[in-house]
Amino acid sequence: MIIGVPREIKTHEYRVGMTPTGVAELSREGHGILVEAGAGEGSGFADDDFHRSGARVVSRSDLFGRAELIVKVKEPLPEEYGLLQPGQTLFTYLHLAPNEALTRVLLERGITAIGYETLEKGGVLPLLAPMSEIAGRMAPLVGAFHLQRIYGGTGTLPAGVPGVAAGRALILGAGVVGSAASRVCLGLGMETTVMNRGIERLQRLDDVFNGRLRTLVLTADALADHLRDADLVVGALLVPGGRTPVLITRPMLGTMRKGAVIVDVAVDQGGCVATSRPTTHDKPVYEVDGIIHYTVANMPGAYPRTSTLALTNATLPYVRLLASLGIEDALRRDPALAKALNTWRGGIVHRALAETLGLPRVPFA
Repeated sequence: MIIGVPREIKTHEYRVGMTPTGVAELSREGHGILVEAGAGEGSGFADDDFHRSGARVVSRSDLFGRAELIVKVKEPLPEEYGLLQPGQTLFTYLHLAPNEALTRVLLERGITAIGYETLEKGGVLPLLAPMSEIAGRMAPLVGAFHLQRIYGGTGTLPAGVPGVAAGRALILGAGVVGSAASRVCLGLGMETTVMNRGIERLQRLDDVFNGRLRTLVLTADALADHLRDADLVVGALLVPGGRTPVLITRPMLGTMRKGAVIVDVAVDQGGCVATSRPTTHDKPVYEVDGIIHYTVANMPGAYPRTSTLALTNATLPYVRLLASLGIEDALRRDPALAKALNTWRGGIVHRALAETLGLPRVPFA
């Protein structure tokens, strides 16, 4: 199979869809790998590294024109829509629920679109997990940075000092992002509360952190109470394939401390804050009603070396499966890949996506 690895064009997105090591593995199995010139530079991989691993370094148009399987990091941007070839397979983070325009392009061109974030195996999301871990660990760090008064924050030092209370962190969601954010918030010395609708994950976090973490069932009343005193709020919710529920409304911002920081990690699925909108690494924050919003939709792109290595570790077995068996056979034989299928032959397969967009769903057949 001919596999294409293009250069990412999202603002300050330095990750690449595959490492030279991944290329070498696939090349040894007889697959042709096309890598766009300059694709790996931001992650510390030169074109020569890919060439020595067995890839052909080509132009963007050549890559999209010839590849049967496109392996990316981020969803195609409007500038890339015209490059997608009818019948191609796209394997990447899609996050289609808030992006009807891209969804319709994929449908019109008959693209087989398989989303990293919707691949589920054994009740977990193995291709989303490494990036969620990185974003979760980043969230308290970028939040703490923007708490500085010079950036519009409350001026609260997260760790506090003797005789002065530490900052208060509120984390919404107890999955991979919430767990990673909890670890760093506690490491910073913050008074940390995690809210989640289910009790099981809260029990797990309580065990992991030996009771140092405050855990609460997420209700409207509990959220309203704790939002008022929070210096840092991390949105860590996820609905695989669907839109994130909005928990923090515009009026609720008025109850918060002026200069509090919200880091909405869920923004690439719509966000859990009514006032969230995607930002980029060059302009990561904005202010609404005195509340700082950090809503970068590709947070792990800030640490591309770590992110690219972690992502390839997770995705390579599935790329190998798709390439060796062929797309359709791989989807039929592997239930995890089948669950990750978003669009197929001009129809939406993923139930949550179809429901979110109000479009018909077709079964994979």
